[in-house]
Amino acid sequence: MSRRPAARHRLPLRARLTLVTTAVFAVLGTALLLLNWLSSRQLIERNRHLVLDASVLEPAVTGPLSTPEPLPPGASMPAMATTPAAEAFADFQDRVLSELLLRSSLLLAALTALAALLAWWAARRSLHRLSQVTAAARRIGAGSTLEERLALAGPHDEVRELGDTFDAMLDRLDRSFTAQRHFTAHASHELRTPLTLQRTALEIPLARGRVPEELKPALHRALEANARTEQLIGALLTLARAEGEELVAQPFDLADAAVGAGDDLAEEARTAGVRITVRAGSAPVAGDPALLRQTALNLLANAVRHNHAGGTAVITTGTITTGTARATAFVEVVNSGPVVEPAEVPALFEPFRRGARRRGKGSGLGLAVVRAITAQHHGEVTATPRTGGGLTVRVELPAVG
Repeated sequence: MSRRPAARHRLPLRARLTLVTTAVFAVLGTALLLLNWLSSRQLIERNRHLVLDASVLEPAVTGPLSTPEPLPPGASMPAMATTPAAEAFADFQDRVLSELLLRSSLLLAALTALAALLAWWAARRSLHRLSQVTAAARRIGAGSTLEERLALAGPHDEVRELGDTFDAMLDRLDRSFTAQRHFTAHASHELRTPLTLQRTALEIPLARGRVPEELKPALHRALEANARTEQLIGALLTLARAEGEELVAQPFDLADAAVGAGDDLAEEARTAGVRITVRAGSAPVAGDPALLRQTALNLLANAVRHNHAGGTAVITTGTITTGTARATAFVEVVNSGPVVEPAEVPALFEPFRRGARRRGKGSGLGLAVVRAITAQHHGEVTATPRTGGGLTVRVELPAVG
């Protein structure tokens, strides 16, 4: 199975919206500043005559007021000199335009900073409900039920529409999964009665010795098939219960479940030539005792049935404390057996799925039931292939006490 390349670290959407808004404001503000400066310069140049008289330019050599003598043929006008008034006006113009540019630049910088703060606040306010959608989706994805709804308040905008659409999708999924669980539970329950009647009809003639010798092997095979079918139906009922019923939490120690699983599977393990080792340390949790016992039983049964003669199966329980001082109870089963490829591990938790090299008389529902029960108890289950063959399956649940 190919993996996607690791995603690059990117700025959050709130920061990107803030940067874009601030950049747009800064660019438009700079353009407005330049247009304002050029317009001011043009206006000053256009209205020079209101400040300076037309006589601001005088002949370089001045004399008494008299009628100027006509120029000789071929002579040019004498050079004109700039008056002190024109120089003062040019200096005034430069100072005004420089001061205007400086003050406008400072004002633009201050307004850009203010625009960045306002953009950050507006983006945070606008994306707050979107964060609620994301958080709710994560909680629902990590949980075992679809009962939570967003029920977003506020204006009827795009985010509200997204939340309502998400709630409608959850409603449809919840109805679909509920109908599927009910069908599985009802069908499994209804099948138990005819299977019980079939088993009784086969056992009575055998018990009374009324079956010819040549038919006994066939009846024994029919009884074995009946037993496997009953186990399958029991597993389906447990799976439906783990996925559908509301959890009634009670104090329970996983060590008791491990010991009970070892006792229940002792005879089957001896027949298969598998040595069971139980290392039961205290692991107090809160949950459904029947489902938690089924978890340990399924883990150990999976280790025994998918093993080889002379193999081992070790079940361990205990409590660990993480770095956040949160206690975690665990039950772990380590077994020998056929080689399991890492790519095959996810399929092992799907109903009726087994590894390519795994053989045994299991129904293919053991680990699927374990996953459903673990999710209902807000825990985590992991499976790791062992070097040389076999599997390590570990269930972690929140510890109590």
